[in-house]
Amino acid sequence: MKTSEKLKELGIVLPPPPRPVGSYVSGLKTGNLVFVSGQIPLENGAITLAGKVGMDATLEEAQAAARRCALSGLAIAADIAGGVDNIKRIVRLAVFVNSAPGFTDQPKVANGASDAMVEIFGEAGRHVRAAVGASELPLNAAVEVELVAEV
Repeated sequence: MKTSEKLKELGIVLPPPPRPVGSYVSGLKTGNLVFVSGQIPLENGAITLAGKVGMDATLEEAQAAARRCALSGLAIAADIAGGVDNIKRIVRLAVFVNSAPGFTDQPKVANGASDAMVEIFGEAGRHVRAAVGASELPLNAAVEVELVAEV
């Protein structure tokens, strides 16, 4: 089944690819890889989840935000690849969590992004990953996700 068909079956509509808000590009292709800059949870240009996970935001909220970030990253990768059906696999995710002191469930937050990729791509969605706690993230976002895809 094509990825576009799988998205439709799952009822997932990728957001419009977010544009960069600084001195960088949203993503770029080199060889057969697409690298996507870190995505924060945005909707209509506004942060959907801000603050520290474990204090201002719950684990479940952070997982949903990580999923949103991953879908934004996938939208950028699809735009660069000429369509989501041109993405062969997800290679790597890096998930940064704006963590409250003592919060150590970064891998569980990252599962929000990882599970989305496996749901969409099946085995080709399994990837290597980093789940990192951060003391602050841009615009006080609770989560940020980078993505590398093979095309």
